[in-house]
Amino acid sequence: MKIRRFSAAAFAAALLSPGLAACDDNGTGEAGASASPAASGSIAPSGTSDTGDAKQALLNSTNAIRDGNFRFTISGAGSTAEGQVHEPSQSAEMRMTIGDPSSDLMMKLDLIHYKPDSWVKLELGGRAAAGVPGVRQLNLGKYQHLDQTRIKGNRALGFDFDQLDPAGSAVLTQGVTEVRRTGDGTYEGTLDVSKAAEAGSLDPALITALGTQAKSVPFTAGVDPQGRLSELVMRVPAAGQNAAQEIKITYADYGNATAAQKPPADQVVEAPAEFYHLFN
Repeated sequence: MKIRRFSAAAFAAALLSPGLAACDDNGTGEAGASASPAASGSIAPSGTSDTGDAKQALLNSTNAIRDGNFRFTISGAGSTAEGQVHEPSQSAEMRMTIGDPSSDLMMKLDLIHYKPDSWVKLELGGRAAAGVPGVRQLNLGKYQHLDQTRIKGNRALGFDFDQLDPAGSAVLTQGVTEVRRTGDGTYEGTLDVSKAAEAGSLDPALITALGTQAKSVPFTAGVDPQGRLSELVMRVPAAGQNAAQEIKITYADYGNATAAQKPPADQVVEAPAEFYHLFN
């Protein structure tokens, strides 16, 4: 396996890209876990009153996310992320795991943002980890303080407090093409994700690979009793070397998140050059 550097766009998307979680000896991505077969039929045609009302309800369900006070999870293709956003304190936390120890390359990141500072604790593992340049300087077991000028615009390492949702559900729901209510606070339909590369929860390369399939990705969604988005599940069909996969986003504790905790000073070092080389 050839160890590559992770560009800002590639790593941000790699959270849910099967190719990073497991690579074969030729560097080609093995498919992630297969999702259930895509649902078909029984969806109200676009333009009916049910579709219009249901779509508006989903659009409205993302409004509370803009307040920047919630907990979230994102999972798919053997990768997970969980964390919280607390805009009142201009802080956020995220813990990401890509792959596992049996993968060619496993990566864990514990990110803390407290404007204007960011820290990350990095753990690299897997069979090919020894081939990562400077791995000894990266697996320190401590939080590495990041130079903001070197991560500016890097969606993997930075955090934009003008764009508070790591998953980009508001962007995704804008792409609803068909939808119907399936119960109290539950919905089913299709999404056009062809223009959702900025959402953060879909790999732009995967969107490209989907081709015309990107215009009708099946989804289910749920809202809480206050009408706020609680769950969005996309069932992404197979495309290219990517197997079908299920991407799940959840939100909870609206208004009840807490400020991030800065790491103790004795657990902080400045990020070495090898770190920026890996991610830029």
